[in-house]
Amino acid sequence: MNGPNLQPGQPPLEQPPLIELAGVRRVFAQGGEEIQVLKGISLRINSGEFVAIIGQSGSGKTTLMNILGCLDRPSAGTYRVKGRDVAGLDADELSRFRREVFGFVFQRYNLLSGLGARENVEMPALYDGMPLEERQRRAGELLGRLGLAERLNYLPSQLSGGQQQRVSIARALMNGGEIILADEPTGALDSGSGNEVLNLLEELHGAGHTVILITHDASVAARARRTIALSDGEVLSDGANTGPARVDEADGTEGAAGAANPATPADLAGSRAAPQAFQLRLLRQGQSLAGSLAPSLGTALRSLKDNRLRTMLTLLGIIVGVASVVAMLALGNGAKAKVLASIESMGSDLIMIRPNPGSSRSTAGSTQITEEDIEVLQELPGVMGAVGENNGSVSVRFQESDYLTSFTATGVAKPMVANWQVNSGEFFNEHDAATSGAVVVLGQTVADNIFPPGYDPVGAYVLIRNMPFLVLGVMEKKGASAFGSDQDDVLLLPLGTARLRLQGRNYLGNVIVRGQAGQDMLALQERIQQAMEARHPNAEFRIFNTSSIMEAASASQDTLTTLLGSVAAISLLVGGIGVMNIMLVSVVERTREIGIRMACGARQRDILVQFITEALLVCIIGGLSGVALGLLVTFAAQLQGAPVLYTLPPVLLALGCSLATGMIFGFTPARKAARLDPVLALASE
Repeated sequence: MNGPNLQPGQPPLEQPPLIELAGVRRVFAQGGEEIQVLKGISLRINSGEFVAIIGQSGSGKTTLMNILGCLDRPSAGTYRVKGRDVAGLDADELSRFRREVFGFVFQRYNLLSGLGARENVEMPALYDGMPLEERQRRAGELLGRLGLAERLNYLPSQLSGGQQQRVSIARALMNGGEIILADEPTGALDSGSGNEVLNLLEELHGAGHTVILITHDASVAARARRTIALSDGEVLSDGANTGPARVDEADGTEGAAGAANPATPADLAGSRAAPQAFQLRLLRQGQSLAGSLAPSLGTALRSLKDNRLRTMLTLLGIIVGVASVVAMLALGNGAKAKVLASIESMGSDLIMIRPNPGSSRSTAGSTQITEEDIEVLQELPGVMGAVGENNGSVSVRFQESDYLTSFTATGVAKPMVANWQVNSGEFFNEHDAATSGAVVVLGQTVADNIFPPGYDPVGAYVLIRNMPFLVLGVMEKKGASAFGSDQDDVLLLPLGTARLRLQGRNYLGNVIVRGQAGQDMLALQERIQQAMEARHPNAEFRIFNTSSIMEAASASQDTLTTLLGSVAAISLLVGGIGVMNIMLVSVVERTREIGIRMACGARQRDILVQFITEALLVCIIGGLSGVALGLLVTFAAQLQGAPVLYTLPPVLLALGCSLATGMIFGFTPARKAARLDPVLALASE
């Protein structure tokens, strides 16, 4: 029989029905065929009724319950709840109905195994935006009324089946539970526990709740006030029960509905009224996204803790990626700073002149720079000083110590022009240069290698090509050059001495010119270019200043740093892919949990925030650990002599990349979780 069969004692149809189905059909596609589970169901259920929907397996009663509870939608027909057609509701509006109107009591309890009894009960209020203290108080009160006051923090595995079902009932009442949907609530219980649950459902009915009981057991259905029988997706009968009976556990006798129990109708009456004002306030104000972050964070921490090995493997990829970014950028910036410091130590007012014999303009011998050129350059406006240089390699010996080094033949103005002063002793003078004296000034590295520790080299004689040279002084330590060579590994000789005793050539390899303070170096470079072209019309020279060297070196180091950072970013990318894979696995493993949360009123946004929070949490922990590891690696490299520059931007960049990785690679799994069908998710094992 289709449609309600009114019996004495039922509310009149003139009253607006709480639930109304008209011609509801539900069709599933399976193997290319359509299976019709519900075949035009039409029903009305009024507020305050206690209805049992009975049918054998395959009759469609569970499918009908899923539609009634807004877990599923009809394929055809109309379903209205409180006058609203669910066909026009989106996923979040359906979630609001499940959260504010319905309370679910499942056969398998559907409690989250990692949460205590009170936390399970709190879940609907969590998604309703109820403050923490209020929902904890309310959950505790409900569990207390149901005889579980001493088991608030017990995990489901620590509770009996009857106790778990009581927790499930308390959860259904958390937001008011105007309509209680109980799907085979006694199916997994023994007769005693099952009778307790039925007694509770009767008392909830007595307290004003609308109770819809899904069962295959006629004796269970007899406890309701109205029974709707289904068969093959159609309503077989719909009528009132003549007189529901309840078996009291204490003496096994039958008693009137509403007899004594841990929770009385008076106790449970507040379960609907208490949150109503709060719900109305929520409907006016809405729920902020920030309100769900703290619970999502707690859930994320619990999930990571429950899967320690998987979490560690996921963290490893992020840690390596972030540590690589921090270490690579610190080392790259350190190398860049060292190069630029080396160039800056020479001064920003230097101009270098070198022959370019390979130029098409140059003819044989035309590119040779002479000492006469130096004299001309020194007379140019804006020039403070100029020195010519020749370079070569030579072996130096003191007593039994031999050392292969380089030498630079230069002029007496070298300390002033190159901004390189003598540390001990003195530099050679004009007399030494004019007489080609056998004198030498040592770089600090040469002095350290041929003289014993603590020995004063000044005044000592060293052999250069078996000729004795008097050591006049030792230059101050200068360190590595912009190109990585040791600037202190050198001997400084007068040009005439080198020409007479070491090289035998009378032309110069290069010239260094220092400009006066405040001088426009580009203008001075142009004057030098014109002077050299005037003296050597058939030659071409390479003329550049230290500013251009610094720009070139900086660009080169930036390229190297970018390359290192890119390599590190690839490591972070691999770690991000690992996060996404692990999160996808987590979604599959926790599909049933997602379904339970959706049945409790979680919106797609809530599920999305929860899983993105987990991904972000992994990346935050991994990012901080990676920063620590990266700093440790750079510190170890610094101890080994590598140049390191610690700055905040690379650390912030690494952490930012880590967060971006969590957001980007966590979004797809989170989106997949949020879009799960509640019915399919609940059916997942």
